[in-house]
This record gives sequence, structure tokens and C-alpha cells, in this order.
Amino acid sequence: MTDHSDKSEEGAVDEGSTEEMRRDFDHARDVEPVGITGRETPEEIFRDRFPAFVGRQERTAFDLMARAVDQDYATFLTFSGAMTPAGLHQSCLIPLIERGLVDCITTTGANLYHDAHRIIGHRIREIDPNAGDLALRLARIIRIYDLGFWEETLLETDKLFSAILLQPEFQKKMTTPELHYLLGMYIAKIEDALGVKRPSLLATAYKRAVPIFVGAVQDGSIFLNIVKLKRLFPETFKLEIDVNDDVYEMSAVQNYCLHGLEKKMAIFILGGGVPKNYTLQGEPLLSQILEVETDGFDIDVQFCVDPVDNGALSSCPASEGHTWGKVSPEGVARSVYCHADVTAVFPWVTYALLSKQDRARPHRRLYDHRAKAVALLDEAVLKNRESLLQTISSDALDQAVKKS
Repeated sequence: MTDHSDKSEEGAVDEGSTEEMRRDFDHARDVEPVGITGRETPEEIFRDRFPAFVGRQERTAFDLMARAVDQDYATFLTFSGAMTPAGLHQSCLIPLIERGLVDCITTTGANLYHDAHRIIGHRIREIDPNAGDLALRLARIIRIYDLGFWEETLLETDKLFSAILLQPEFQKKMTTPELHYLLGMYIAKIEDALGVKRPSLLATAYKRAVPIFVGAVQDGSIFLNIVKLKRLFPETFKLEIDVNDDVYEMSAVQNYCLHGLEKKMAIFILGGGVPKNYTLQGEPLLSQILEVETDGFDIDVQFCVDPVDNGALSSCPASEGHTWGKVSPEGVARSVYCHADVTAVFPWVTYALLSKQDRARPHRRLYDHRAKAVALLDEAVLKNRESLLQTISSDALDQAVKKS
């Protein structure tokens, strides 16, 4: 017969903690939403009309993003997938950049490539996602869920990027921020010549000196054209992406924000995947690999539909990120995982943020500070050289085998 009298300490609850919980509960916010009249400000809607469940997550996300902006955090934005065909960059991201509310971006090559279609006159149209992909292929229509465009759109965009990438400025080894800054410079010139009214993300980031990182640059059509040019012009085409320096530069930018500019950091994550982790991993690179003091991100806001239990899209919440040293202890309390489709909720958050007209700040222009940021991190790493050398051992492999 099992003896249930011996309760474990973990399962026991003392009266003191119960009373404390009751006191905290008595001071918790009442859920008493009132009717919407149509006269509320966007902030009032968020504060009072999103009381529970995913609505409460969205309200918390807005509160944290507003706090990051109002308290002048250095703000990192990541977005995955192919959101530029859907126009999320035009409706939300570019307005945030123009107000100075985004300091650094990590995204996918797809988002930057597909953004160029409209610049050269191609259209992206709504289509039925169940119309039949075999028929669409025969009609030479490319589909991104419920969006479609002609195959010629891809072919002409390839010609555009190939022509740009052959220019003299690109014939060297570089990181992805430098690649995208130079691409943005050329795209901006093309937009000005064509009289484009709605500038691209690349051109906007170039003008505002917002660095754009792409963690899996080889997984995108811009890089596919680099592959082509490397084979066609082996003697003269010298562009290479320095992945080593790219990862180091991300950490350098974060270290510079914290120790150079003395700013706390916030991260706004749209989706997940490589852009999310590529940005967050800058912190454990600093603390665990390079032994440079850092605090981690102090505000962590993520919009994603994926569950956290299967690792989909790097969907871990801030508390799990904290165990890796990516998020500060305070950041765990200042975090939210909003389980919702980005395209459904982020426009509302953007609208509420920008509805307060004085919610703007000077552009930090982090791209212009790249050399200074790298030099600052180099200095910290050099101070740790002796300690770092002790972590490298010629017989480490033998020791690991013996331990196993």
C-alpha cells in the first residue's frame, strides 16, 4: 500500500504563500471592458478592449513595444518568411523605420528579393490558394499562399540584381549589412529615377542607415544570382559573404548599443526561424564564447502562430531564451509570446504606436557606427585573450572521449 503522508516540498504550499497570492490577486487588474463607441483613440482600444486570451497577449505586446520606444531602447526587429509580397513592410515596417523606432533588422533574403518586384513595374495579385497548383504552374503563375505573380517577374528581378551585383563596389568580401546597404543605395537611385512613390525596404534602410542582416543569405534568390555570376565571371566577380565576420558584427552591434551607447535593448520578433535566432544568438556569443559582459535583451516581444513545444520556427519564449543568456532576467518579466498571425495583428499594433504623433526619435544610424562597434568588441576580446586561450586545448578531444 502506498504511503501518501510524505508530501514532497515541491508539492507543498504553505499558508504564507497562499495569503501572499490572495493579496496579489486582490490588486490584480479587473476585467471590465466597456462598449466600443468608435470615438476611442487606438491606445484606449488596446488598454481597455483587449481583456483576455490572445487579446491580452496583444495588449501586453503593445505596452512593451510602447515602453521600448518611449524609454529609448535600442530596438532590433526580426521578420521571417516572405512578408514583403503581402505588403507588411509598406504598411508597418517602413513607417516604423521612418519614425526612428527600428535600429537594426534581421530578415530573410526572400523579403528583400520579392520587395523589388513592384519597383520594376510588376504586380502581385490576390489569388485563391486552392485554385490548383498544377494549373498555376502551366500558366506560369508563381504562388505564395494567397498571392500570385507572373514567372517573368522573377526572371526580370534576377536581371536587376545581377546587373547591380556586377558593379565595382561589390567586388570584395563583405558582411550581409554591407551587401544590403550597397543594394539599397542602387535601388534608391533606381526608385528616384523612376519616380517610385513607395520606396522599398532596402532603399529605406539605406537612407536611414539601418543595418540589415540575413542569417541564411544563401537561402534566397539574391544569393542564387551571386552563384550564377561567380560561375560566369570567375576572374572578375569577387563578391563573397564573410559569414564569420557577419556573426561577429551582430554581436558587435549589440555590444555597442549596450556599452557604447549605454542603451538597453529590445527585440520585436515577427514569426521566428533564422532571423529570430540569428539576432538573439549575439548575446551568448558575447557572454559564453567571447567572455564579454552583456545583459541580454531587456524587452522581448514575439508574434508567432507556432507552438513552443516542438521547436517550430525557433518559437521558444523569452524564459527559455534566458536560459541561453539571450534575454535578461528582467526581460523574462518584460516579454510576451503573442500567439497570432503577424499579418492579422501587427498592423493594429503599428497603428496604435504611430497614432501618438510625438512617438518618434532621431535615427540612430547604426550602420554608420559599424567600424566603431567592431573596434569596441575587438578591444574587449583582446582583454580576454589569455582567458580565451585557456579554453582552447589540443588534447580537448581526447579528454572529451575519456569523459564519455
